[in-house]
Amino acid sequence: MPDIAPERLQQFARMRDVAREIFTAALSNASIESAFARNVHCERRVLRIGHDLHDLDSYHRVFVVSMGKAAHTMAAALEAQIGGSSFEAGIVASSVEPASMVRGFRYFRGGHPTPTPESILAASAILKSLDSLDSSALAIFMISGGGSSIVEKPVATLNDDEISLPDLAATYRTLVHSGAPIAEINAIRKHLSAVKGGRLAQAAYPAQQVSILVSDVPDATPDALASGPTMPDSTSIHDCENIAAKYNLVEQFPKSVADLFRQHALDETPKSDDPAFVRARWWTVLSNQVAIDEAAVAATRAGFAVEVDNSCDDWPYDKAANYLLDRLRVLRRSVSRICLISGGEVTVTVRNGGTGGRNQQFALACAEPISGQDITVLSAGTDGIDGNSPAAGAVVDGTTLNRAGGPEAVRFALSTFNAYPLFDTLGDTLVTGPTGNNLRDLRILLAY
Repeated sequence: MPDIAPERLQQFARMRDVAREIFTAALSNASIESAFARNVHCERRVLRIGHDLHDLDSYHRVFVVSMGKAAHTMAAALEAQIGGSSFEAGIVASSVEPASMVRGFRYFRGGHPTPTPESILAASAILKSLDSLDSSALAIFMISGGGSSIVEKPVATLNDDEISLPDLAATYRTLVHSGAPIAEINAIRKHLSAVKGGRLAQAAYPAQQVSILVSDVPDATPDALASGPTMPDSTSIHDCENIAAKYNLVEQFPKSVADLFRQHALDETPKSDDPAFVRARWWTVLSNQVAIDEAAVAATRAGFAVEVDNSCDDWPYDKAANYLLDRLRVLRRSVSRICLISGGEVTVTVRNGGTGGRNQQFALACAEPISGQDITVLSAGTDGIDGNSPAAGAVVDGTTLNRAGGPEAVRFALSTFNAYPLFDTLGDTLVTGPTGNNLRDLRILLAY
C-alpha cells in the first residue's frame, strides 16, 4: 500500500487526539456527582429527589439499595448530598471493588456480563432486607446499567428447583451474543428472575419507594434499565416467546430454561396495576442524552459544526457504520469541519469470537470505507468496558487500513470478532478503566 506523507500522518494523529478529547470531556461533564447535585438534596431532614419531597423524620426506617456498574459512585454521591446519618443501612452491588465504602453499607461484587455466586448472594441479601420493610419505611433504589447480572436470583424451574447458576450464565451468554437489542434481551431476563421486572418493588411493598436511575437504555424504555427491578414491566410472556423465536434462542438455551419456553411455563411479571407501584416513584437523573449534549459542547469548542443522529440505535454494527459514514459525507458537502455524534448502542451477533466489543467492531468496520480520507471515527462505551476487552472502545481514521497492513488484516479481525488485538497493536484503543458511570455508547465521527 502507498506510504502516507509525514505531515499527513501528523494531521491524522492530531484528529485522533481531538476525538479522544471530545469523548473524555463528555465523560467528565456527564458525571454522577453533578447529576446528584442537581437532582438530590437534603435540608433540615427533608430529602428532595427530582420534584418529590420526603420528610425523613416521618419514616421509621430508610433503607438504600445501590446496584449496577455505577453503584459505588451513586452511593458516594448520595452520602455527599444527604449525609450518612440520614439512612439506616444499605446494600451496594457492583462488578468492581469500591475505592471507598459508605459506613453502614454491605458490599457485594457481582458478575458482569454473566452472573456469579456473588450476584446470587447480593440478590438474596437485598430481598431479605426489603422483606422486613413496612409502610413506615422508605426504600431508596439507585439503579444503573449492568444490574441485570450483578444482582440476580433465578426463578424456579418446572421441578420447583432454581435454575442453576451454570445454566443461568449460559442463558446470559446466549442472549448477549444473539444480536438482540438490550430491551429484548432484558425482556427475557425479567421473566427468568426473582428480582427483575418489578419484583424488587413487590419485595419492598408496602414501603414508600423512590428509584434514582442512571440510564444505559433507550429513553422510551426505562424499565429495561437493569431489567427494571423496581418498575412495572411493559413486556409480557408473549413478547419473550416471540423474541426467542426471532433469534432461534430456545435451541441454544440450556434444557432447564428451554423447557420453560417449550411448555409455556414462564411466570408473568407485575404490571402497572400491581399494588407494589402505588407508593413508588422513579427519577432518571442521567442518560445517554446528557453524554451526547456534553460531547456536542466539546466538539463545538474544538471548532466543529455539530450534528446529532441517533437513528441507528440498536442497529447491527455494519449497517450503522454505513449509515453514519454516508450521513457524514452528506453533511460535509456544506460544512468544512463537521462532527457527527451518535448515541445509543449497536448490536453484534458473535459466533466463536475473539477479544473485542461492539464499539471496536463498529470502529473497525469504518476503517476500509474511510481509507485515505480526512475522516476520524471514535466509538466507545461510557462505562469504560467494551465487550470482553480491557478497552472502552477505539478510534480509526484514513490511515488505519494502511497501518494495519491492508484490507485483509482488517477483514479477518472483523470476521473473527477479534478487533482488540489489532487496535492494541496500533495504539488506537481507548482505555479508561471502569468509569463508575454507564450512559450507553458514543460514536463521534469527524470530517475535516
